Amino acid sequence: MFSEFVRQHPLSGLLPGGVIPLFPPASDRRAWEKVPEKYQGQIRALSAFYADQPYPMRPATGFLAFAETGSRQADEGPYFFRRRKLCAAVLACCADEQASLDDVVDGLWCICEESSWVISAHNINPIPGAPSARDVPLPDVTAPYVDLFAAQTGMILALTGWLLAHQLDRVTPLLRRRIALEIDARVLSPFMTHDEFWWMGKTRRDLNNWTPWILSNILVCAWLKEMDGPSRAALTERALAMLDRWLDTVPPDGGCDEGAGYWNMAGGALLDCLELLEKATDGRAAFWREDKIRRILTFPQQAEVGGGWFVNFADCDARPFLSGERLQLAGERLGDPRLTAMGRRLRGTLADQINDVPHFTRLLALLFHPEGADGAPETMQDTWLPDLQVRLVRQAGMVLCCKGGHNGESHNHNDVGSFMLYVDGRPEIVDAGNRVYTAQTFSADRYALWHVRSAYHNVPLIGPHEQQAGKEHAARQVEKLPAGLRLDLAGAYGAEAGVLALCRTLCLTEAGLTVEDDVHLAAPQPITWVLMLRNEPRIQSGRVDAGGIAFAVPPGLSAWAEEIPVTDPRMAKSFPGSLWRLTLTSPETREIRISLRIERSGDQGFLSKDLS
Repeated sequence: MFSEFVRQHPLSGLLPGGVIPLFPPASDRRAWEKVPEKYQGQIRALSAFYADQPYPMRPATGFLAFAETGSRQADEGPYFFRRRKLCAAVLACCADEQASLDDVVDGLWCICEESSWVISAHNINPIPGAPSARDVPLPDVTAPYVDLFAAQTGMILALTGWLLAHQLDRVTPLLRRRIALEIDARVLSPFMTHDEFWWMGKTRRDLNNWTPWILSNILVCAWLKEMDGPSRAALTERALAMLDRWLDTVPPDGGCDEGAGYWNMAGGALLDCLELLEKATDGRAAFWREDKIRRILTFPQQAEVGGGWFVNFADCDARPFLSGERLQLAGERLGDPRLTAMGRRLRGTLADQINDVPHFTRLLALLFHPEGADGAPETMQDTWLPDLQVRLVRQAGMVLCCKGGHNGESHNHNDVGSFMLYVDGRPEIVDAGNRVYTAQTFSADRYALWHVRSAYHNVPLIGPHEQQAGKEHAARQVEKLPAGLRLDLAGAYGAEAGVLALCRTLCLTEAGLTVEDDVHLAAPQPITWVLMLRNEPRIQSGRVDAGGIAFAVPPGLSAWAEEIPVTDPRMAKSFPGSLWRLTLTSPETREIRISLRIERSGDQGFLSKDLS
């Protein structure tokens, strides 16, 4: 798409030289004084929060901890605190001419002095033949790598230099000169001279959010640099070729297999790139009418359950932070009033945005993109994403979320055929979601983590056998139904499980959810159905009551419940307290057909234990 546009419209004739302004500098007092008071107050609150906390050390031992103990937080804690504090200090100096510049100067200097802008977990470029983190436990300063956060750091420093140019130059011109030098050395020069960074799509084709996210930040660095037109055109053409490779990996339905929580970094970052291109070319490079672009940008709308809940297959959180201002902008560019209204509802605060990752462009966009009047009320519809094989059905205040797909998806959980159920806006049958990342999260031992195993998703166990990881372990004969989904899960299991067929039918009506499984095995084995519940189940006389749902245990099955305390801080943001794992187990059998009919329950007395 983009490369074809470039062939027809050479960028050397579209992109100007010099600096391309993106936001009003602090010297434009009229613009900064027009920032709404609610955001002015949030700037003051952020500034006060960070003012008395010094920039932390970012020690080598913290970086080494990833290779030695698997900890990411030992490095990421001080790394991100530095950048958040700098962003807050810059905003304070832009909003108030009398604010002290000291925290800006100190922040710039300590970040420029870092040996690497890459976080410890990303120190290795994961391509065939690459060394392990244990082989290279510290960054090689002679060979800078560009990861997500090196590019994002370049963006933060480039914006700082632009917004506070006059103030910084009054301290010394060496500050902005140092910013430019470091961005060139750590971001722009490696980008132009290396082809082996995996996210570029030349050494690996399994691209994900890294590609658009990194490119959006590189374009900001390039837009804010004094650069001649031909050089900027060459950099941009290179970036657009990579963006095309990423776009080729996105399914035609625009779905993100990493989940709605990753839209900020995938579809949202694509939006950033498109907006930067349109701005730099005075609207001559605009792609808003492209069908695939539209589907990517509207994906969060398709994945929204309601009330802040989203479909959270894979590593997505059930209550993720979505950049509402970006969704609002996408809706405005696409002429989609529902998406625009959704974005306005989810705009949130400056603290919401800075605490996600310190994406400075989006903090500034929140300040300068008018919120507008309230739009359409929250309205959702049924969803069918045929490539991602994700289905949402709504009936009488209930929402069924279910999926087919395969077990080689990005940020994969072994969850082919899994489902969730919400009742009156509350999660009842859930996906536990994500936990704080460690070295194990993306290692060969990933599937030893309980929350990614099929044994902790709403799918059957065949004897001791769980679903297996890999793209070959996929749903078969997937059929969209008017009120649900039908599919065969047999292929999700390894050959040792001996599953000849496992046909699952999910159907939501006003009466409730029906789950029908027809299982055929090569040899007799017990079969265990797993239900991950938000609320504590009460099992009495062959009936289960759990918060807002109730159902009869199918004849011949034995029921047992296990409490799972949610101790991980990331998971606890969605599910504080405990989750419950209910199992329904059959005797050994070769063939069995069960029908589980899950209805509303008026019993709200067995809510999840709250450990807080």
